Amino acid sequence: MMEQPDAPATLTQLSNPTHHFSMRFSSTPRGARLARRLAAVRLDAWGHPYDSATHHDVTLIVAELCANAVRHGHVPGRDFRLLLAGTPTTLRIEVTDTRTERLPTTRTPATPTAPLPESGHGLPLIAALAARWAWSPRADGGPGKTVWAEYELP
Repeated sequence: MMEQPDAPATLTQLSNPTHHFSMRFSSTPRGARLARRLAAVRLDAWGHPYDSATHHDVTLIVAELCANAVRHGHVPGRDFRLLLAGTPTTLRIEVTDTRTERLPTTRTPATPTAPLPESGHGLPLIAALAARWAWSPRADGGPGKTVWAEYELP
């Protein structure tokens, strides 16, 4: 499993993506659900059918990142943005919110016998599924951050 990034990463893009999808969504649970559903439709259109492992994994990554943007990156009246980009070998998922002070962290129990918290499992799950993930300040200089993950295609 990949460890949590200690510091913000430089936001890089995939070179010459063959597929691209970007849309803003309301920073609400309904917006997060719509983002996940539209990502699922795009993945299917790009040749990753609904019943494939790639589709399941990437849709789960999208769902977790969007849910985090709504739960931890919500600023009233401001949206979050989902970007999907694909090459023949990699799918990149980016979710940008407008909250700067709440940065991604992964939590682990203090002791092996400590009960697991009810929440806080999303980023460890993303780290297990993605080849890489990190966060960076927004590329356009606005307030907020972008959390991204890259999924290597089989």
